[in-house]
Amino acid sequence: MHGEGLIKTVLITGCSTGIGRHCALRLKEEGYRVFAGARKPEDVQALTDLGLEGILLDLDDSDSIRQAVDEVLARTGGTLDALFNNGAYGQPGAVEDLSRAALRAQLETNVLGWLELTNLVLPVMRRQGRGRIVMNSSVLGLVALKYRGAYNCSKFALEGLTDTLRLELSGSGIHVSLIEPGPIESAFRKNAFKAFQDNIDVKNSAHRTTYEAVVKRLSNQTPGKEPAFTLSPEAVFKPLRHALESRRPRPRYYVTLPTYFMGWMRRLLPTRWLDPILTRASD
Repeated sequence: MHGEGLIKTVLITGCSTGIGRHCALRLKEEGYRVFAGARKPEDVQALTDLGLEGILLDLDDSDSIRQAVDEVLARTGGTLDALFNNGAYGQPGAVEDLSRAALRAQLETNVLGWLELTNLVLPVMRRQGRGRIVMNSSVLGLVALKYRGAYNCSKFALEGLTDTLRLELSGSGIHVSLIEPGPIESAFRKNAFKAFQDNIDVKNSAHRTTYEAVVKRLSNQTPGKEPAFTLSPEAVFKPLRHALESRRPRPRYYVTLPTYFMGWMRRLLPTRWLDPILTRASD
């Protein structure tokens, strides 16, 4: 590891699978002390068995968040260099079919839990005079696609909160970055399918025909059938490492070709021109 002021301790959420697990293991290989959060005890044990410091952390539970932070600080002697907020899920469904409870659950996990956790570690970083906060957002924090309304909402909210936080922490020694991936190999589709089944009334929806195609797509969990341009979690690890180690971390890191493409189109095209492209991309 190289670089002045190198981050040594990092707390990562959502480490049971996918991006969180991969980044936790890769940072450990690089010499970091990694606290790997997961909401199920069996996942915490599995992470511990891999040589990580597993932490029980449920983003939907304020007590769990506080206890996790207390445990991390007890183990480190009251310090923490970095936080990578990653744990999230997607709730598919048309906006008109989302119940208040379903949308609230999406925001609790993807936004409010992240904010609460971040606000608990910020006083520690302020005392240190340094720290890194990295938020794993999405291309769907830049543009909206049909039938992803709850997830779009959560990521748009996260982008706004993170931009505001970055401005408010200017000059504090605490750097804030967003990572914005497109499709990445993970258990995301599997978890989205479960959320869809739990919360969307397909039979009585005006979108029933479309949903039947969604069910067919989400139920196809065959390896090698990922969406086009899907990359491995290593594609997220590389910008994460830069955000943790660079003297001047970027405010935003685009990951995957779709993110670059959508980000470019959003900046250049009028909304009326962009809407047909996003409509086709949603199909």
